[in-house]
Amino acid sequence: MSTGKPKIGKIDVEIFTQFLLHRLGKPDPSVIVPPGTGIDAGVIDLGDGRVLVVAEDPIFATPGQPLEMFGWYTVHIGASDVAVMGVQPQYMTYSLLLPPETPDADFKTIVNAIHRTACDLGIAIVGGHTGYYPGFASPTIGGVTVFAIADKNTIVTPAGARPGNDVILTKGPAIETAAILAVVREKDLRGRYPDDLIGKAQALCRQMSVVLDAQVAKKAGGVTAMHDATEGGVIGGLFEIADASGVGMCIDETRFVYPPEVRMVCEAFGIDPVAAIAEGSLLITAEPASSPAIIQALKLAGIAASVIGTVTDLPHHRVITRRDGSTVPLAVPKQDPFWPVFFEGVR
Repeated sequence: MSTGKPKIGKIDVEIFTQFLLHRLGKPDPSVIVPPGTGIDAGVIDLGDGRVLVVAEDPIFATPGQPLEMFGWYTVHIGASDVAVMGVQPQYMTYSLLLPPETPDADFKTIVNAIHRTACDLGIAIVGGHTGYYPGFASPTIGGVTVFAIADKNTIVTPAGARPGNDVILTKGPAIETAAILAVVREKDLRGRYPDDLIGKAQALCRQMSVVLDAQVAKKAGGVTAMHDATEGGVIGGLFEIADASGVGMCIDETRFVYPPEVRMVCEAFGIDPVAAIAEGSLLITAEPASSPAIIQALKLAGIAASVIGTVTDLPHHRVITRRDGSTVPLAVPKQDPFWPVFFEGVR
């Protein structure tokens, strides 16, 4: 039942599972990983030992940031959803929708940034749509589709977590939250916190990708599942892996990597870090014997990570022990706390 209060962000899990998942067009047995809670990309069996992995995302420009970063996000956020499936992103399409008054220089800046970032990640752009339309207040990617063809046996999905696995988190929680709010609401932070810490929070914008995280972890071996902790944050992402895999989890927040700049931004705006959007924070489940090698490989790549808990065989027991000692269930937040704070800052 509607409360009359508008929701910002993804639709509720209940609407997704009870309504949307029953409206997926013609059933096809070649779709071996269909849409589902926590599934980052679909997988189609090509019938020759290979699969097609496909992911889709919208991308919005962040006020106060250079348009080059908008182009960078477009590629990295889309590519991250394919990388967490254990494969190298190869191809992409995108739809760039622009306000009619957009200067030619801005248009070219965005397209050049997308092109350069795709080149950096080894991705070919194979199609899309670009145009000027009333109703858009700023440049918007209506959808970026990233896909890859890979050996069927190389695929990792968020449904692969097994009892006894370790749970690993890279970078810490609320990476995207801290990065974006430090830009959009910089004035609210200045004078309250050290300038160098604010600068570190803003620099997290370049950490809003899990392409490298996923590639390094997969190469290290022993990975059973990966998931990009986006809307709903780490606590939502953990629930989604557990739900997709039909397992339980026991998580300890005191074991998280916790950058001080993330603490600062979340404290400033009264945001729970584990519940806030966290693009750039990769959740991994792995065989315990492989965890040290995965964490060491990530460290060598400049990515901090830690084991934050364990996968169990009790599907009805999915909990996180918070830093204050309380224990709460893993769940997707009804409202990601990032969005109201973000839109308050851009109004």
